[in-house]
Amino acid sequence: MSTIRLCALADLPDGMVMQVECDGTPVALARIGDRVFAIGDTCSHAEVSLSEGEIDVEECALECWRHGSLFSLETGEALTMPAVRPVPVYSVRIDGADVVMDS
Repeated sequence: MSTIRLCALADLPDGMVMQVECDGTPVALARIGDRVFAIGDTCSHAEVSLSEGEIDVEECALECWRHGSLFSLETGEALTMPAVRPVPVYSVRIDGADVVMDS
């Protein structure tokens, strides 16, 4: 198993989201406190970048900027309409000063 460095933790402030690419796949990284989440960066409804949306801290979800669908950062499930299909979820962790993914 290899470890892929996605970004420095300092580059992802609390409450923010950013897009990274992992093996050519766009991934939305989101940080809530000491937790970092990674979900597919393409909305399953409108095919726009989710990393341009905002984090809903109370719901632990990412809101699509286009039509307002919420996607769970923990499961990728579409929590609100108009989206009904989930997005992929990726396992990431904090390793020292970096956010990494094991592959």
